[in-house]
Amino acid sequence: MIVAMIGFGIEDAFFKAATATGGVSAGMGTVQFGATAMVIYAIYARARGVPIWTSAYLRRGLLVRTGFEITGRLFFALSLAYTPLSTTSAILQAAPLVVMLGAALVLGERIGARRWAAMAVGFVGVLMIVRPSPDGIEANAILALLGMIGFAGRDLATRAAPAAVHTAQLGVLGFAVVTAAGGVILAFEPGAPRLPESGAAILLIGTALCGVVGYTAMTFAMRTGEVGVVAPFRYFRLIVALLLAYTVFGERPDMMTLAGAALIVAAGIYSLLRDGRAGAARRSALHARDKP
Repeated sequence: MIVAMIGFGIEDAFFKAATATGGVSAGMGTVQFGATAMVIYAIYARARGVPIWTSAYLRRGLLVRTGFEITGRLFFALSLAYTPLSTTSAILQAAPLVVMLGAALVLGERIGARRWAAMAVGFVGVLMIVRPSPDGIEANAILALLGMIGFAGRDLATRAAPAAVHTAQLGVLGFAVVTAAGGVILAFEPGAPRLPESGAAILLIGTALCGVVGYTAMTFAMRTGEVGVVAPFRYFRLIVALLLAYTVFGERPDMMTLAGAALIVAAGIYSLLRDGRAGAARRSALHARDKP
């Protein structure tokens, strides 16, 4: 999971650098990033003897997941292009809390008072970052919020995804969604589509390579490790993002942003640890009940 978060953190920095230079628009950059990573995964799938296309892509669970991922990718790409990397990454860390809220409201999962309190603390952290005022919330912060909600919905819908779908197939589908999201952004950008300049194109290839490493490592971690153990390490992405924002882009997040990020991370880790303990307690109780 740490390898995945390093990969995703560097991926975000590459993408922001590519779009910040003016050498590529957010839409065209997302299209090239998604298409390059999709081709890499397609080659990987063929090398493993796995079909690139599977009818499972059209099952309801994966279609719902795909819809949420398009939303997340679309707004996250726009947020990376137009919002400080530190702000975008900090707001993204609230996704596990939104997943927990969705599990309670949609799936009927039971959540104790302490985890509800932790969730409230995490959302206070989000408010500290976006800082709503009587004039409203800054438009760029809304992009990050919508991207985070899309990713949270994707993670929630993943529970309904068929377990038989190979990692390579998930990668092909995931980055096909990235390409589609780029096409949506491109359709609303002014002027005729323009191919990336050479420097931006190289940065986008780096974006795709890091994205493939991150996606593969995260899938492996979530499918083979205990979720309660590996999930808290998702927050390592924020550390990577803050370091890159400071050293590469010269960003200097103020104390309110850093304090809000700390609240989100603390609330998320506490909730995940409580969830792991609750799951262990349930398994112990079932084991004791099944004993002769």
